[in-house]
Order: sequence, then structure tokens, then C-alpha cells
Amino acid sequence: MSRIIDTSRRATPDPTVENHAQAVTARAEGSSSTVGVVNYFHIHDAAAVERVIKGLEKMGVTHLRTGVSWCDWETDGGPQWYEWVLGELCSRFSVLPCVLYTPPAKGLLPKTSSPPRDPEDYGRFVDLLLGSYPKTFEYVELWNEPNNYIEWDWTIDPEWTIFARMIASGAESAHAHGVKTVLGGMSPLDPNWLNLMFLRGAMEKIDVVGIHGFPGTWEAVWEGWGSHVGRVQEVLDRHSSGAEVWITECGFSTWAHDEFRQLQTLVEVMDAPVPRAYWYSAEDLDSARETLDGFHCDERAYHFGLHRRDGTPKLAARIWGGGGLPAIRQMSEFGFATGSTENLSPATLVTGGAGTVGTALVERLAAGGRNVVVLDNLSRPGSEHNLRRLKETYPELRAEIADIRDPFAVRRSLAGCDEVFHLAAPSPAVALLDPPLDLAVNLQGTMNLLEEVRRLPAPPALVYASSLEVYEPGLDGDAIPENHPLSFQGLAGCSKGAADQYVLRYGSAFGFPTIVLRLGYVLGQDVDDAWLDSLIAGSRGVGSRDLLFVEDAVSALLLAMENYDALSGGAYNIGGGSANAVTLAEVVEDLYGSVATGADDSAPAPAHSRSYVADTTAFSTITGWRPQMGVAGLISRLTTRGRLRPDEPSLDA
Repeated sequence: MSRIIDTSRRATPDPTVENHAQAVTARAEGSSSTVGVVNYFHIHDAAAVERVIKGLEKMGVTHLRTGVSWCDWETDGGPQWYEWVLGELCSRFSVLPCVLYTPPAKGLLPKTSSPPRDPEDYGRFVDLLLGSYPKTFEYVELWNEPNNYIEWDWTIDPEWTIFARMIASGAESAHAHGVKTVLGGMSPLDPNWLNLMFLRGAMEKIDVVGIHGFPGTWEAVWEGWGSHVGRVQEVLDRHSSGAEVWITECGFSTWAHDEFRQLQTLVEVMDAPVPRAYWYSAEDLDSARETLDGFHCDERAYHFGLHRRDGTPKLAARIWGGGGLPAIRQMSEFGFATGSTENLSPATLVTGGAGTVGTALVERLAAGGRNVVVLDNLSRPGSEHNLRRLKETYPELRAEIADIRDPFAVRRSLAGCDEVFHLAAPSPAVALLDPPLDLAVNLQGTMNLLEEVRRLPAPPALVYASSLEVYEPGLDGDAIPENHPLSFQGLAGCSKGAADQYVLRYGSAFGFPTIVLRLGYVLGQDVDDAWLDSLIAGSRGVGSRDLLFVEDAVSALLLAMENYDALSGGAYNIGGGSANAVTLAEVVEDLYGSVATGADDSAPAPAHSRSYVADTTAFSTITGWRPQMGVAGLISRLTTRGRLRPDEPSLDA
């Protein structure tokens, strides 16, 4: 992967190159690239291999490019490692092996980027590899990014004579085995270097020329894949070469939390005028390892994966796995195309607008004729389906698929908005699984929004959805009033509570209306087995919880905005109240006539049962709001564990 910024661009496009780009594009019309994935593995890291296989199989990926290190092969256990890893990979994917890295003992200098003392040694290793795996590979790639100094130290071989001999030797060995050859991808793109390879005699048995590109990450200037490919095709045509051009490595780093931009960049690759492209990479780099650049010298290098290091899919992987590459293209079209915002009609921004509460709120707003902007990173599984349904029902909806931690995305989303509902938040489970993420989204994300709101000439009113867990639980049977002592419960309560306080203080300090609604346990329409498990987990050590149905939560949010003059600067409880308070045991007994599976029956009963039941008097007095749905609604939705009523589909369906 390139670490070098590509700034070698003409101020005025060369007409000859433009003609080649047009010819290449025309040649590719009516066809689409086969898109594979790249992933390199550290020797003996079997867990990573198994994790990547699992993720790629879920996505339906058929082509994989991976490295075969000449250096690692010659270490203790090297051949055995590759026997296992190539066996695992080749039984599932069409594998393109990239043969690279000189054993230091065989280099002119003792490092893997050094030219070998005997260039023919490289060809002998290619012969050994292909002989060990006969009829396994259709293509073999000869080196990686040779014009990138950290991959190939060309200062030791300034005339490129050793490299040319090495590649010619490797290509000769490959053709002897009936295997086609790919020249290691240029990064940065350098047509002059490719021309030199012809002059040095390296190209006689090269079937494919690889190119790399990382628009939006490494490349400072980007003219598009058509131009990129066209400049290579110009050199091939000049030498009457029939070699194809492939994109052997391309990608986008999500280090700035922009997973939607990664998805959009993938769509551009899908449309590139090449028969095959490989996306880098299957998963993020291990943050504990050193890259070729050094240990975290460039944070971008660690975040190119379609999956995070623990195997959880990012947005592109989730969409790809759910509907293939066509679904990737469709989702890219849902994103709000930024442009002039001067003439936008007043709109409502809903952060987290593709979540359960957000979706219901957006539907109510849009159905009432309100212009709506949704800001959501689609990180929660199912949120992509919610957004798709919203866009299909309300095509005029503006969607900014981005992370609230990105202040520029927040700024774009606010354009033309005169009111804001701030619902964006990670799942409560994230607080335990990834506390820094929970803190960053709940607190830093809220701070980004507040800063962008206050910089506007006419700051809009802002309603923030906080949580009852900013309070210490009350005694069972006692409802919690707004003047109940704050005592942030759990890690999620800490981040939500801190954000809650910042919202109130920002409004008073900078003179714009802010309202905090501390929501109880919100019950959506998608009541299923997972929801019940969540209730079980969240109810341990707690007596009663009042259930707040999503329909009532949305009504409260809308009334808060309608009455912001009277409510501004205050925090208000929103819950089902005492009439809708229920214990876990009561829910399960009504459903099954037995105690909940998964409950911790061995835990001693507390001396005084604690509960989260909201006293909503203050909000109700000002707005007239009352919860309309009761506990009976829960039982009607939960007929059997893990199933919905036939006439009540999930929001994520």
C-alpha cells in the first residue's frame, strides 16, 4: 500500500492522455469490474486468517489478493505456514498471490526491500512456489509497489537493471508453469517508470499491469480512474503490448470515521474501466503492530479495513454482505450530495435519524410536510434498511450518511435547518464493549453539534434525547422527579449525563434554546428475542422499569420543540410513568408463566428494590403530554419469544 502522496499531475490535462482515457472507458462500457479484496497476513497469525475468511464469505467475495513473503518462507516454519494458509484460502477463493520481500540474507543490504544479490533467485522462488501448488493459481503477481521506496529500495538499484532482471526471471518461471503474470502495482502511478520497464526488458512475459490508487486518503490530486488507467494504456499501446490493466490495490481509510465515504469510493472502483480490481483491505491493521512507515506514524494506515480488527463489519461490508455490490451502489445514491445550500427551505435535522426512535420521528415530520435532514452513520445493524425505507417513501429527504464525530459533516447537515433533534448515540452495550467509542460519540459528538449550532447567525432550537440513567435509581414504587440527585449510572450513564449537562449549559452560555428530555426505556415496534434479552440484561439489580413506547417518545419530542419557549433551559423526564411500570418477572410471567431465562437467580435479593420510573409531571403540565400506550401493548407485541405478530413487521424488515 502506498504511503506516498501522488502530486504528479499536469496543470492542464494532456489531450493524448484524455483520448486514451476515453478509449479505455468506451472499451469497458457494458461491462463491470470483478471486485476482489486484499488482505496481508502476518506469519503464524491463524486467528486473523480465520476471521477474514468468515467475513469475506459472509460478503460473498470470490477473489482474494494476498502476500506470499519470500522472506517469511525461508524462516523456521515458513513452508508449513504457507501450506496451511494457502490451503485455507485457495479452497474458498480465487487467490492472487503477490510474491515479495527479499530474505535479508540474500539482499545487497540486509532488509526485505533490498534487491537480491542474484536476481535469478527471485525466479527460482517463484518456480518453487508454483511447483509446490500446481494448477492452483491462474495469475501470480511479481512484487508489490516497486516504485514505492519502502517496498523496494530503488536507491540501491538506481537504473532498475536488477529489478528488471528479477521480474523477467519470475515471469519466465511463471509461464513455465502455465501461470499468467501481474506486474506489481505502481504507487504512485508513474507512466515513465512503466516505459522504463519496457526498455529494461522486464515486460516480455507480463500479462497484466497493476496500478494502485487511494483517492481521498493518499492521493492529493485525483482525476478519476479513467485518467489513471488511460495514462497506463498509453504506454502499453506505444509498445504494442496486449497486457491488461488491473487495479491491484485501492481503498479508503476510515480513520476520520467516514465509513460512507469509504462506500462511495468503492462505487467509483466498481465503475473503473478495468476487468478486475482489488479493494484494500478485508480488516483494519492490528493497532499493536508497526507498519512499514513506523508505529502509528500515520494513523490512516490502520483503518483501511472493511471490517474492524475484531471482525465486526463497517458500513460497506454490511451492505455488501446484505445485498452484494448492487446494494453498495444503491446506498451510495442515498447520501446527500453537497452543493449550494443558499436556497434550501427551512428543515429539521434529526441526528441518529435512522435509529428506532429517529426513524419514527422522521416519518412523523415528513408525513406532516416538514423538510427533514437525517444525519446517521448507519453503524447499527438494520439502520440501513430504515434509511432505505425512508428514502423510498420520502424521496425529498436529505440524508447525510456520516458520523457525528465529523464536525464538517455536522456543519453540512445543519445547512438550512431551523430546528434540531439530537438522537445520535451508540447502543448502550457499546459502553461496556468499547468505552472510548461510547464517550467519543455521546460526548464529543454532542460537543461538535453544539459548537456548529452556536456558530450559526440564528442558532436553531435543539432538543436532546438523554436518559433516565443520569439519576440514581429510586425506591421501588417511587417515581423519579427532575430534582432527583444526578448520579450517572453505568458507563453509558456517564457519557449521556455529561452530554446532557453540556447541552443545558451551552444553551444558557451562548443564548440559544436547548431542551433535554431524559427518556425511559424506549420500546420500539421491533419487539423480539433480542429486545427481551436486552431487557433481561438491563433489569438485573433493578426492580420496576416504566416502558416508554416509541410512539409516545416521538410525541414528546415534537411537543418539546413546539413549546421550546416555555421549556428552554430545562431537563424533563419522559417515561411511561407509574401506570406503565413493570418488572422483568411480570413480563416473563405474562408471556411464559415462568421466570426469565438468563436471569441471575443466584444473585441475592437487594434489601430495597430500586427502580427507574419517571415522574413526568413537569413536562406534562406545560405541554399536556401523556403516554397513550400501556403495558398491555408490550404483551400484545410479544406473543412468543423471538417472534413478532404476523401483522406487525419489524422496522428493520
